[in-house]
Amino acid sequence: MQLFYAPDITGPDYTLEEQESKHCVRVLRLGRGDRLHITDGRGNLFTCRIEEDDPRRCTVRVCAVEREYGKLPYDLTLAVAPTKQIERFEWFMEKATEVGIGTIVPLETARSERRTIKADRETKVITSAVKQSLKAYHPRLREMTPFEALVGEPFAGLKLIAHCDEARSQEGKTYLPDLLPQGGEVLVLIGPEGDFTPAEIDLALRHGFREVTLGTQRLRTETAAVAAAVMVSVHNAPRR
Repeated sequence: MQLFYAPDITGPDYTLEEQESKHCVRVLRLGRGDRLHITDGRGNLFTCRIEEDDPRRCTVRVCAVEREYGKLPYDLTLAVAPTKQIERFEWFMEKATEVGIGTIVPLETARSERRTIKADRETKVITSAVKQSLKAYHPRLREMTPFEALVGEPFAGLKLIAHCDEARSQEGKTYLPDLLPQGGEVLVLIGPEGDFTPAEIDLALRHGFREVTLGTQRLRTETAAVAAAVMVSVHNAPRR
């Protein structure tokens, strides 16, 4: 399957933007009559036939639409402190998209090493991963959000904070998969290399978050975030 991303596609005819047209015609060498697939990033998978194979404006006709293609049985939000080396944060976004995630929140914390991101660049990283992994849902990328603001937002699902410090709640720290429900909404907070401060952990607990551990290994920020995404995905995998 050759998958293209076009958030504004409706049909019956659609013209790919120039970069996608060039990739389609010159790189993949697709021509008139060939079929390809396009997603709008909202779960719709369009099967299309090429009508005009112009490398500057390739025009296709929609032949069929599959709704909710590859819809996940859960909705995961990962709020992660961006790393000093942005490539490591981009690696996390790419892998989390491949595994399956609904929303990514760059999180500004007391010990953050990076407090700004380039939204356009990071969105392109996610879009590339969407196409590569044949996803019909494009994860949402929020703007950089202060820790205090995020933990105070309403969230109907399970709220978890992963950290390396000693447990600060009476319940203690639980291995993340042991708390996960089947389906539903899950929010996991992943801190910077210096971890969350005790004050941040206490604030999260006061707002209804549960303390979790990802295991006994000491993980870098981006590795911890991907590990959390994999744990949620595996927990919700179909049972045979």
